[in-house]
Amino acid sequence: MLTIDFSPTILATERLYLRELTPKMYAQLFRAYTEREIKDYLGLSSDTEFKEAKRRFDEGTTTYYTTFKHFHLLYKENGQVIGRCDFHTWIRAHRRAEIGYTLTSEAHKNKGLMTEALRAVLSFGFEKMNLYRVEALVSPHNIPSLQLLNRYEFKKEGHLRNHYMVNGELQDSQIFSLLLPEFEELKANWVKQEASDAKATS
Repeated sequence: MLTIDFSPTILATERLYLRELTPKMYAQLFRAYTEREIKDYLGLSSDTEFKEAKRRFDEGTTTYYTTFKHFHLLYKENGQVIGRCDFHTWIRAHRRAEIGYTLTSEAHKNKGLMTEALRAVLSFGFEKMNLYRVEALVSPHNIPSLQLLNRYEFKKEGHLRNHYMVNGELQDSQIFSLLLPEFEELKANWVKQEASDAKATS
């Protein structure tokens, strides 16, 4: 059984635990544990995913200006890692970070799990990490991701041409952002809705 010798931050939603992975923990994983143990801990299902994670470690996860904050998504009922939601480009000096998210299997999609996770991670980012701006870069063809950002009222800022490489082909991205005042308004609306729902069921 793989254990880490310092406690990660754990967030909880209705169905999920979100377990933090810091740069320090990431380094410890790749220095002290086997490939099988790392795959199990990170929820990696293939050699390709492991090699990509190992490449990120080898190339460095933190610079003077930039670091990250990863959260792995675990089902409460069985502890299975089903995805991640993270701030993979966090620039403390400018109070901004880029958010990313993925689920490990089609079986976990269309169940509202990432909607649930994103609320917890955004709250952590704005309230605990002192972020003022959260950015998201998304393929214009990734409809579920675009819908998720719209649900959290991210604002589209632009279209980036030939922005990233996929299978040897350059593809476009769209950039979205959510600012602290917008998040605070969104959070106030959540509180009002929850109060209304509680009143309706009482």
